[in-house]
Amino acid sequence: MFTNRPAIKKETPIPDQENQTKFSELENDFFLIREAVQENLVANSNNDTSMDSDLLISMIEDYFNQVLEEENILYNHSTRTQMLEWVIADIIGYGPLEPFLKDPEITEIMVNGYDKVFVERFGLIEQTSAKFENDAHLMRVIDRIVSPLGRRVDETSPMVDARLPNGYRVNATIPPLSMDGPILTVRKFAAEPFTIQNLIANGTLNASLANFLECCVEARINLVVSGGTGTGKTTFLNVLSSFIPVGERVITIEDTAELQLRQVHVVRLEKRPPNIEGKGEITIRQLVINALRMRPDRIVVGECRSGEALDMLQAMNTGHDGSMTTVHSNGPRDTLRRIETMVLMAGMELPLKAIREQVANSIELVVHMERLHDGTRKIVKVSEVQGMEGDTIVMQDLFFFNQTGLKNGLVQGSLKATGLRPQFLHKLVANNIEIPESVFEK
Repeated sequence: MFTNRPAIKKETPIPDQENQTKFSELENDFFLIREAVQENLVANSNNDTSMDSDLLISMIEDYFNQVLEEENILYNHSTRTQMLEWVIADIIGYGPLEPFLKDPEITEIMVNGYDKVFVERFGLIEQTSAKFENDAHLMRVIDRIVSPLGRRVDETSPMVDARLPNGYRVNATIPPLSMDGPILTVRKFAAEPFTIQNLIANGTLNASLANFLECCVEARINLVVSGGTGTGKTTFLNVLSSFIPVGERVITIEDTAELQLRQVHVVRLEKRPPNIEGKGEITIRQLVINALRMRPDRIVVGECRSGEALDMLQAMNTGHDGSMTTVHSNGPRDTLRRIETMVLMAGMELPLKAIREQVANSIELVVHMERLHDGTRKIVKVSEVQGMEGDTIVMQDLFFFNQTGLKNGLVQGSLKATGLRPQFLHKLVANNIEIPESVFEK
């Protein structure tokens, strides 16, 4: 199974670098063969940009064999096959990134300049021996990613977010913003979305908490999934969304489309960046406002980052119960502070107490995730928002991860209930949803 966020626990990741070691030995041959094949392609393709991919691969193979014969280069069958794969990947694919994109154990690819490629495997980052020929080679791959999407990346627009055809998220940053040449980051996602059973098996949460959260989603509890970068927020939000009843109309709004909802009645919206003239941008905030006119039962925002937090709170508080989003933060209480700050970014001159009342009346549950020292991603705290006391938002923890130590580099511990029961239990009762009392026992 593809082990994306949260990572499956492994004793010691053992990277398979045989392929890259082999490339280092044949690097000079590869560049010579690739250049010759490209020259033949350019000379004989008549600039046909609509050529069928199978025909293109067939032509590359023919020219590859021709070059080997002309240069009198002899390989055994396995090396010849591998070299052909490298040439095809570099001409019509993503070059040195191809083996990492195909490796199901790798969840993130980070290129820090043409000669430094790192990957995340089972939640831990490791450097590989892969490298590009030079900055120009890396830029060609970046252009190959963003061009089909109508995006561009150059000195006037040195940052770009894009998406590969299979849904992988891509960010590219180039000079003058990047001091070490072009920087490329690729975040991979599972072809088949995770299920709650997968996350229980991975140790992200236990069956009791999974049962509780499923009941919360069915009872239309407004919740926020919080955590740092790469903690598995989007993956978990996707799992929570799978609990939404089939008959409800769900609208998802994202910066870059990542959610993979399995319900039939789903509308997917994605923000649009400005065009080359700096016009035509559609922000997440505009999409949230527009979604309110589309008769949603629930709104799922991939991530709140700025002023859209205000519109998300209003949606939660005006008949769209059960809406969900994610927020970057260091803990449940910090999540609410960040939301307060983001509401202020909307440009509305609201008093802080009014904002806090809106937050306290809208959000009912915060699920906080962390990536631990061993690379595993876990739910470390589930907190209920109970309301206001004076000028302070009152929260109580319902579940927490009790870490007991480290053993062989792996975090030891378990999720425990605090013994407190949430105030919104009456909503579950009203929806005829039963939850065992044992879920909340210490």
